[in-house]
Amino acid sequence: MTRLLEGVRVLDLTNVLAGPFCCHQLAHFGAEVVKVEARGRGDLARELGADPELNDRKMGVSFLAQNAGKKSITLDLKNRKGADLLKRLVGRSDVLVENFRPGVMNRLGLGWEDLREVNPGLVYCAISGFGQDGPWSRHPAYDQIIQGVSGLMSITGDDGSAPLRTGFPVADTIGGLTAAFAIAAALNDRGTGAFIDVSMLESVLATAGWVISNWLIAGQRPAAHGNENVTSAPSGTFRAGDRPINIAANKDEQWHALAGCLGREDLLERPEFRTREDRKENRMLLRAEIEKETAKRTAGELVRDLVAIGVPAGEVLDIPAILDHEVIASRGLIASFPDVPGAGRDIRVVRTGAKVDGAAPSVEAPPAPLGAHNAEIFGELGIGEEELSRLEEEGVI
Repeated sequence: MTRLLEGVRVLDLTNVLAGPFCCHQLAHFGAEVVKVEARGRGDLARELGADPELNDRKMGVSFLAQNAGKKSITLDLKNRKGADLLKRLVGRSDVLVENFRPGVMNRLGLGWEDLREVNPGLVYCAISGFGQDGPWSRHPAYDQIIQGVSGLMSITGDDGSAPLRTGFPVADTIGGLTAAFAIAAALNDRGTGAFIDVSMLESVLATAGWVISNWLIAGQRPAAHGNENVTSAPSGTFRAGDRPINIAANKDEQWHALAGCLGREDLLERPEFRTREDRKENRMLLRAEIEKETAKRTAGELVRDLVAIGVPAGEVLDIPAILDHEVIASRGLIASFPDVPGAGRDIRVVRTGAKVDGAAPSVEAPPAPLGAHNAEIFGELGIGEEELSRLEEEGVI
C-alpha cells in the first residue's frame, strides 16, 4: 500500500531543490520518476554539498538528498532532436514537472499547449518563484529571495537578530510539497490532464495562515518574537541546568500542572498570571520565575516529569542528536544504500515523513549517475545501440 502511485510515470526536468523534492515525494509513493538532465552537466545539485569529492564526481550531497529511486537520462532540449525525443517520452508519461523560468519551455516548443497535443492526459506542473504570470513572473528566484520577500525573514529571530533566514531552504521544500500535493490531486482524475502553476512565494504565504490572518483579520502586524509562542504563555524556550528546553503550557490545566511540577503553586495565585491574557502580557516576568526552577534540573529530567503529567515539553537538540535518537531510528525515516555507483561509498538519506498502513514509503534504487538510464529509457522508444551512439556524437543525449 505504500506504492500508491505505482504505474505513474513522471518526467522530472527540475534542478536543485523545489522540483527534485516534489518528485522525491512522488517516487517514494511508487511513481516511476525519470530525471531528464542537461547532457554533460546534469542537475546543478550534483555539484553542491559539503563534500568536495562528491561534487567533483557529480554526485554531490545536495543531489543525493532527494534523488534516490529516480532514473537519469540526458537530453539537450535546445537541440531539435532532443526536443523531439522529449515529446516522444511525454506520449508515454503521465506527469511532467519543470522549474525553468516562465517562458523557457514555450520558447523550446515544449510548453503546456505544445505537450498536451502529444498527450491530452498529461499533468504538467511548473514550479517557479512567483508564478507563471504577474509582474514578477520573469524574476529569477532562489529560496533566500523568497524567504525575504514573503516576510518570513522579518518574523524569524527576535528584536536583535531579525530579519533572519531559516536554517534550511524552507521555501524550496514548501514549494516542492505544494507541487507534489497538487500533482497527486490531479492524478485522481486520470486522463483529463491539467496545468499546475506553483508559486513558491504563494506556497510559503499559504503556510503562514495564522500569522497572516492575525494581520488580515485582527490588524496585528506580524513581528519577530524569537522563541516565544505569542498565542500563549508560558510557551517557548526555557533555560534548564544543562541545555534549553521547550515547554508549551498552552491550556490552563497545563499551566496548573507545570506550576505544580516546579513546586511553584504560588504563581497560580498571583494576579499578573491568573488568566491566559494576563500571562501573555507578563510573559517575561513569568519566564524569569519559571527559569528559577528549571535551571536547577536537567532538561532530560524536566521533559520526563512534564510529559508524564501531560505538559508538552522537549529538549532542544541538534540535528545529529535527533537523527541518532530511537524515536527516529524506530520509524524507518533513514534509508541506507551501500556502495552507491558514482559516489563510491555508502550513503544514508531521509525518506518521507509519512507512513502508510504502518510502513514507510521507500525506493529500491540509490540516486543514479548522470545518464545511467539512457539505454533503458530511450530503448523503450525503439532506439538501439547504434542510434544511441550517433545521438551521443551529435550532442543530443
